[in-house]
Amino acid sequence: MNAAKLQEIKNQLASVPTEPGVYLWKNAEGEVIYVGKAKQLRARMRQYVNFQDSREKIPLLVSQIDSFEYVVTANEHESLVLERNLIKQYSPYFNADFKDDKSYPFIALTKGDVFPAIKYTRETHKPQTRYFGPYTDSRAARELVDTVRRVVPICAASCAEWRRMTRRLEQTPYDELELSKRPCFDAHVGLGPGVCCGEMGPEAYQEQVARVERFLSGQHSEFIEELTLEMQQAAEALDFERAGRIKGRIDTIKSLSDTQHAVSSHRLNADVIAFYREETIAGVTVLILREGRIVNTNEFIFNKGKDVPESELLRMFVLRYYDSTESIPHELIVEQIPEDAEVIESWLTEKLASAHGAKARFTVPQRGEKNALMAMAQKNARHVLMRYKARSSYDDDRINAALMQLESALALDAPPLRIECFDISTIHGRHSVASMVVFTNGRPDKSQYRRFKIRMETEEANDFAMMSEVFARRYCADRLQDERFGKKPDLIIVDGGKPQLTAAIKQLEELGAGDIPVCGLAKRDEELFVPWQDSGPVVLPSGSPSLYLVKQVRDEAHRFAITFHRELRGKAMTTSILDEVVGMGPKRKKALLKAFGSFSALRQASLEEIKQTGVVPSQVAEDVYAVLRQYNGKKDAKTTDNEP
Repeated sequence: MNAAKLQEIKNQLASVPTEPGVYLWKNAEGEVIYVGKAKQLRARMRQYVNFQDSREKIPLLVSQIDSFEYVVTANEHESLVLERNLIKQYSPYFNADFKDDKSYPFIALTKGDVFPAIKYTRETHKPQTRYFGPYTDSRAARELVDTVRRVVPICAASCAEWRRMTRRLEQTPYDELELSKRPCFDAHVGLGPGVCCGEMGPEAYQEQVARVERFLSGQHSEFIEELTLEMQQAAEALDFERAGRIKGRIDTIKSLSDTQHAVSSHRLNADVIAFYREETIAGVTVLILREGRIVNTNEFIFNKGKDVPESELLRMFVLRYYDSTESIPHELIVEQIPEDAEVIESWLTEKLASAHGAKARFTVPQRGEKNALMAMAQKNARHVLMRYKARSSYDDDRINAALMQLESALALDAPPLRIECFDISTIHGRHSVASMVVFTNGRPDKSQYRRFKIRMETEEANDFAMMSEVFARRYCADRLQDERFGKKPDLIIVDGGKPQLTAAIKQLEELGAGDIPVCGLAKRDEELFVPWQDSGPVVLPSGSPSLYLVKQVRDEAHRFAITFHRELRGKAMTTSILDEVVGMGPKRKKALLKAFGSFSALRQASLEEIKQTGVVPSQVAEDVYAVLRQYNGKKDAKTTDNEP
């Protein structure tokens, strides 16, 4: 968006009301690219165009805004519901949503019928129907339907006799209906109540339906108590056949409970929601606990990851997930409280409609059982994402997109199939090292990684001179022809801005390798500096595959350099100090360090402890102890000087 267009949008916002509502940002093609809600429309929308919103995606979003719409609502609660519906309708690019927006299976009860039936379904929009789910495992959902009917005989929507009877009831009242004399097959085998042949009337059947609802809601213990009382009454009435059937249903429930892992001693009625995020994608796990047992787990993939705040991701997930289910828990155990938590809690409490006045609330666990449940959910969310990536071509598609985007953004002649990135690690010019990491076809090629000890001597860090030295050693004529170093790169990335880039270019030109494209990556703003563009740094879109790849390359080079630097520093520390002791050779030094396990433990050892090892003679032990005391005194003095 240019300055003139931005000012035009700002002027138009002056006419936006200050009431609650929902706003829709649109691009030049008229496509809805973002939907949001607000307590005060004008103030919230102005935060975007004035760049007062700190989220990373905002600059890119604002750059694509060409127009907007808004809908005024009566209150914030209505705006929450409308926002959810509009996101579902438009699937805007900048909103978080399910990556695979397929229809998930549900278990439904046709509450609008005289004799409601149970069914396995993927639709969720029919009126006068109560839905339980969603279930991400379709087989488990079908098995649960069979289990429910063994516990509580109820009509199935797939039964031909039930469908025929339902059609007749639309024209004729039940009292005037001529019923069949023969039960249907389901009633014959004990899965149906026999309403088609008059074995059960509407009132008694509604009690059965209420039991099914409680069972599907996870209230198994209360249900068992009811059935146990019925069994005792049947036995007292000498109706042993009926008592036997009820006992079989109780055994079915108990066997089902045995397969469900008891995780809480507090009979928790809660959903545990956890995310595992990567840059542009996230795995979600929902652990469903009823009466302290995990009765079901659901898994989802979201189309946003670290490119949006986790609180925003959680908010959108909660809205989409609980919009499609009537199984509302009393407690939602989450990693952090989402945006608009109070409004969402009110909405969920309204859907819960508990007879006991229970309210839905968010909880962030700190310790105990709930914290252990959250750790379990987080682990499963990670595996959800790993499984999705393994069975799909997500990684390949993302890498291909990243390479094509880099080719376009950096004006390269071809996609950078081989990328080399360098990083310097040093402390005041001491133990200076450099790393070179290689990404081939968008993936780390660790066999091509190289480490460099900086040879130049300097009293202070000089990243420019060090980078020049590394380039001179890597891109000299001999190394470019050395098969061990691989072929010439398609792109070089230097960790730093314009100064580091200038030093790298100068060195490449002196080596006759000035034809290799090179860019500098600034850490602060994730900007790419290229020498062949005068329009300023290249800013890759937030959350884009290209930015993810560039950051991955940079971070890997940094990790590799730091690891090598620490290794050299640790060796130098132990070597230089102990080498000052007369009579301390390499074998004795190694044996002494092995005896104490580490140099830190040796530093804290007493003279008697050093002598007791028997590794070195008594005089050498005394000299070692004296050198270590002197070294510890210098370290303590340095620490004291640095204290504020």
